[in-house]
Amino acid sequence: MGVVPLGDTHDPRPTGKLFATRWKHEHLRLILLCAILSFALTIFFLMLMRSASAHSVTVVDGGASTVIQTRSSDVQSLLKEQNIALGPYDKLDQPLDAELGEGSTVEIRRAASVTLLADWKTETKYTTGETVKDALASLGVSVGPDDRIFPDPDTKVYDGMKIRVIRVTKRVLEAKYPVQFAVVEKKDGTLQEGSKKVVQTGKQGTVVKQFEKVYEDGKLVSDKMISKTVAQPAVQKVVAVGTKKKPAVVALSYKPVTSSAAKTLKLNGRTIKVKNVISNVTLTAYTAGPASTGKDVGDPGYGVTASGTEVSEGRTISVDPDVIPIGWWVYIEGIGFRRAEDTGSAIKGKKIDVYFESEKYAYKFGKKRGYTVYVIGPVKPSAV
Repeated sequence: MGVVPLGDTHDPRPTGKLFATRWKHEHLRLILLCAILSFALTIFFLMLMRSASAHSVTVVDGGASTVIQTRSSDVQSLLKEQNIALGPYDKLDQPLDAELGEGSTVEIRRAASVTLLADWKTETKYTTGETVKDALASLGVSVGPDDRIFPDPDTKVYDGMKIRVIRVTKRVLEAKYPVQFAVVEKKDGTLQEGSKKVVQTGKQGTVVKQFEKVYEDGKLVSDKMISKTVAQPAVQKVVAVGTKKKPAVVALSYKPVTSSAAKTLKLNGRTIKVKNVISNVTLTAYTAGPASTGKDVGDPGYGVTASGTEVSEGRTISVDPDVIPIGWWVYIEGIGFRRAEDTGSAIKGKKIDVYFESEKYAYKFGKKRGYTVYVIGPVKPSAV
């Protein structure tokens, strides 16, 4: 009999557990590679998803433009994400809850501090207007058609700028002025030489003038005449002058109003012969301006007397030619030597109008009575 061996005589069969362990050991690298690949794919997918949710938004801040990649869905979230702060006077072009998408634009208009000088006040204001004109509109400052703005309305606004509005107002006033009538003399052979006869009575005319007064912030800066209209034309006075020769010696062409025994004038120790002495004469004053003649500088006949001379203070007086002949010199007590060069419709009898350049002084002169006038003649006495 043979010996039966104690050990196994063949290979034992592997169990399921041993098989799985052996499979894992053999495929461990493959499992790790698959796990890494799966993780990488997951990360890549998440990144694609994240990238797909972002969008481009243009932010214009105070004129500077920037393109931003953001996942913010509204304006408020974008400002918070980008740490963009808004001042109390800054303005957005859209509400904070406005939605954002690809290609959206968010504009921030930054407010500038300006000093506003208008309507007699000086104030510090804040505006987002780009130009001076826009700033005034945003601040509710109305500007009239004649108002002036400094600087120019199209000037760009900057922080610290001064803007001034000058209020301009215009007023048109109307005034009426008398127009003195002209005296025309016509020769008449039926009248005795030296005599005169009024053929047509003169009538004073009226001129209406309009003046424009311009005020800037309440102060008068301009006052000028803008129109002149003849409301009533003057009617000339026509006087017939006799040319018929007299057989006798022609008397003086003036009519003495008073007679006086005194036919001389003593002045500064010198005796001057006079033709006549007129007492109790009334003196008034006039100028070449519109208040007295109705004429302005530049008007035809301005400053020209009835005798054709130019008025001159210290020389010219207006007289009644029936009392004092035109061209004759007189001496007025308290006034001095004057020459009869002008006439006037209101100058009749013992009345003399003394010429002055100043309207103010002429007005102040008023009416003076009781003067004595010495009628000298056509030649002024030499220096006295």
